Amino acid sequence: MRNQQAKRIPEHGEFCPTQATIAAIGGRWKIVILWHLYGGKLRFSELRRKMPGISQKMLTEQLRQLAGHGLVTRTVYAEVPPRVEYAATPLGESLRPVITAIGDWGRTHGNKITNMSNGDASNGPGRSTGERARRG
Repeated sequence: MRNQQAKRIPEHGEFCPTQATIAAIGGRWKIVILWHLYGGKLRFSELRRKMPGISQKMLTEQLRQLAGHGLVTRTVYAEVPPRVEYAATPLGESLRPVITAIGDWGRTHGNKITNMSNGDASNGPGRSTGERARRG
């Protein structure tokens, strides 16, 4: 028999590890940003090119939130023009197995998800071709 801890739902006001994780990496783009940063440091413009479906404002917002959770570092170099690089921190790197598992699940089951159209991931996570056309 396996030795397992009893799992229970946290009471109101108690710490919930799942909620803490979702707060750090939840949302449309954070996992995708981290995945790209696992390849090494990237400048803002490089990240934006790798993610054609994200606006400049949204990328800035998501990077700030990831940095606020300690998952990403932002390094500003005193150059003209200023150079800013983003990288995953050790804490951000600790999520690599989780994000890899999410990717593996997507490769296995992505064709079963109703909001994916023809396997076209260029529309961004969770956005079908039709939704992209409607939103402009």
